[in-house]
Amino acid sequence: MEEMMNLYQQMGISPAVYAYGEAAVARLRDRFDEIDRVAEYNQAKVLSAFRKNRVSATCFAASSGYGYNDEGRDKLEQVYADVFHTEAALVRPHITCGTHALTIALSANLLPGDELLSPVGLPYDTLQEVIGIRPSPCSLAEYGVSYRQVDLLEGGAFDYDGIRAAINEKTKLITIQRSKGYATRPTFSVTKIGELIAFCKAIKPDVLVMVDNCYGEFVEMIEPSDVGADMIVGSLIKNPGGGLASSGGYIAGTKQCIDRCAYRLSAPGLGQEVGANFGLMTEMYQGFFLSPTVTANAEKGAIFAANLYEPLGFKCVPNATESRHDIIQAVELGSEAGMIAFCKGIQAAAPVDSFADPIPGDMPGYDSQVIMAAGAFVQGSTMELSADGPIREPYAVYFQGGLTWSHAKLGILMSLQNMVDAGLATL
Repeated sequence: MEEMMNLYQQMGISPAVYAYGEAAVARLRDRFDEIDRVAEYNQAKVLSAFRKNRVSATCFAASSGYGYNDEGRDKLEQVYADVFHTEAALVRPHITCGTHALTIALSANLLPGDELLSPVGLPYDTLQEVIGIRPSPCSLAEYGVSYRQVDLLEGGAFDYDGIRAAINEKTKLITIQRSKGYATRPTFSVTKIGELIAFCKAIKPDVLVMVDNCYGEFVEMIEPSDVGADMIVGSLIKNPGGGLASSGGYIAGTKQCIDRCAYRLSAPGLGQEVGANFGLMTEMYQGFFLSPTVTANAEKGAIFAANLYEPLGFKCVPNATESRHDIIQAVELGSEAGMIAFCKGIQAAAPVDSFADPIPGDMPGYDSQVIMAAGAFVQGSTMELSADGPIREPYAVYFQGGLTWSHAKLGILMSLQNMVDAGLATL
C-alpha cells in the first residue's frame, strides 16, 4: 500500500528495493505458514511444561546469597527438562554465553586421559581455545584431554568411514555442532544428528554425545535430545531466551551428566543447590515461553534474506529453497567492503545505536578480525536483529534474529539498500 511504501522511503528504502522485497514475500507465503505450524506445536509443548510444573507468580521471586531453596530456579530447570525430554537440566544466569555452557559440559564430563572427538570438522572459533586446538591457558589440552576430528566430506556429508576409524578406547565424548558457526557448511537437521549419534553409539555404546544446540532450538518439532544426545547445550541470549533473557545458558541431558555440570559450575558437593537468581526469573521464564514464536520470526527473516540475495548472484547457505534447521543465514559477499556495507544496513535498522557504523575489530576468542552489527536491547543478543562475520574468505556475513518478522524484513531490506547504494548489488 502507498502509505507503507512512503514510510519505507522515509527510512531510506527506494521503491525498487521495496518492490523487490514484496515480490519475494509473496512467493514465501506457504513456507511461512509451515513455520507458523511448527511454532504452534512448540508453543503447546512449552505451555504444557509450564502447566505440568505449576509455574506461579512466586517462581519470579528474587533470591540472593547462596540461593538455597530457590523454587523458581528449580522449577525453571524442570520446565527445560520437560520441554527437551531429558532427565535434568541446568539453567542459570551465571552461565555467561554459549561457549561458557559448552565449556562447563566438556570439562565436567572429560577427565585427564580422555579423548574428545568432533565428527563434524572444526568446532566454532571460540571453542577452539577451550579445547586447545589453538593454545590457551586452562584449555582441555592443558588438563590432559586429547582431541581428534573427522572432517566432513565434500558437500557436507558425514565421513562415516573416518568416524569409525577415529573412535577408540580413549574416546569419552563426541561433540556435534548443530549450526554452521562461521563456516559455510550446511546446518544439520535433527534427523541427521540422530543418524550420526546412532552410528557412533553402535560402535561404542558408552560414549557420551553432546550437541551444541545454539541457534537451533524450536526450529523443528524435535530436538537432539529426542534422538539420543546425552547433553544439549545452548545460550539464553539466543533462541530459548526469547529476546528477553539478559544473560544465561542451559545444559539439558541425563541426570549423571547434569549433576557433573552443576558441580563444575559451582563446586563439588554443592551442585544445583546453590546459585542465586538475582531477580532474573521473570525474564528467563517469559523469554522461554515466547521463544517458539520469536524463533519462527527469526527463521522467516533468514529465509527472506536468502530469497533476496541469491537471485542477485550471492551464494547463500542455506540456499533460497532448502529446508531450515537453525536461524542463521550465511551470505557470501565476496569482499570486505560487501561485509561492511551489509552490516551497516543492519545496524541502521536497529532500534538501539542505529546511528553507529560497525567496523571490523579484534574480538576475544577469534583469530580474525570480526565485524558485528547489533543494536540490541540485550547486549550481544543474536536473537535480536544482528549480522556478523570474520573478515576472511569467502567474506561471508552471518545474519540472524529479529524479535518480530516485520523488523527482520525491514533490516534485510535496509542491508540490501546499502549494498545497492554502494554499487555492490544490482537489482
